[in-house]
Order: sequence, then C-alpha cells, then structure tokens
Amino acid sequence: MNYSRLLFPLVFAALTSTAALASTYTVKSGDTLSAIARATGTDAGTLMRLNGLNSSTIQVGQKLNIGGATVNAPVRNAAPAASTTGGAYVRTAAARFLGVRYALGGNGRNGLDCSSFTQSVFRNLGINLPRTAAGQWNTGRAVSRRDLRAGDLVFFNTMGRVASHVGLYVGDGMMANANSYKGRTVIEPLFANAYWANRYNGARRVMN
Repeated sequence: MNYSRLLFPLVFAALTSTAALASTYTVKSGDTLSAIARATGTDAGTLMRLNGLNSSTIQVGQKLNIGGATVNAPVRNAAPAASTTGGAYVRTAAARFLGVRYALGGNGRNGLDCSSFTQSVFRNLGINLPRTAAGQWNTGRAVSRRDLRAGDLVFFNTMGRVASHVGLYVGDGMMANANSYKGRTVIEPLFANAYWANRYNGARRVMN
C-alpha cells in the first residue's frame, strides 16, 4: 500500500488549517501591546509568547502574530486598563525591578532612583516617560485619589517642592517605588502610610 498517498491529504489539511488560523496586526502610532491584547480579546503575555518578545516594547510598522484573533475594536478605543488583566500586567512589569538597590541618578546597572524606576517599568510596557519626577508630573492626565487604578503615577512633596518623588500605584492601596530610606525598590501602603499620605501631591494617568 502506498502510505504517502494517504498521508499527503492529512498533512496538507493540517498545514492549511494552521495557516488559516494565523493572523497578524500591524502596529500603528500610539499602540501599546496591552491595548492590542484587549482589542483582540487576549492578554499581553500571550502576545509576547506568540511573537517571542522579551518585553512589551513594540515598534510602529511591526507585524504581530495575534494567533488567529481579529481586532474587534479600534485599539486605542479599547476598554481601559482597569481590568484585572491590565492591573496584573502592571504589577508583573513592576515586579521585575523590585529589590533593586536605590541609587540617586541610577540608570539600572548601578541601581535606580524613584523616576528611573517608574521610567524602567513603563519602558517594559511600551511607554516612554521623561527621566525626572518633575517631568513625569507633566505627562498624561490628572486623576483623583478616588479614581486611582493600577498603572497610575503617584507623586509626593518630599523636598519642599511639588513632585520631588514618584511611585507607581499597583492597586489595593499599594504603590511600588524606589525608596531611599529603605535603600531599594519596594511595594508599600500608599495612604495607610502617614508619611506618604501627608506628602501626597496627586496622580497622573499615562496608560489608556
């Protein structure tokens, strides 16, 4: 019996079926991996795995494998990152830098200060932030204390001026920040901590 004649139709069907399931999305200006994930009904971790990405940074014009999904809504009009998936993704990005030694002016290799910590986290989310806390204070849009969600930047007056310290709100009343007193990046209470509560300036949202 000629088994090749029997196997060929099966192999061909498998290959064409796999090809039919493959879909791509071309990255446009302003897109983020998390927004694309929401618009395609998946999550950023899955897209990173499908495309062999080590971080969520993407480039305009880049073609992403979206695993047979379709873009069901304009990417930048997708649901906000207040979802559980979005919050978990922010916390995962922040966790990569927890425990790093605090160093004023540090850029990562020699440690991190408050603004280089938030800059590093957002770089992993595909968003570029200014280097200083004061510069980050002027990005995004202001949000009230009662509307905080994971991914918002939170600012404090620790040196007699507005926005001399910045942290990252990670939900449940907690923030991640490079803490000079503790000598490392940590997650700690925000408003339940009298020191931070008394010095709080406000928050800015830079994620859609």
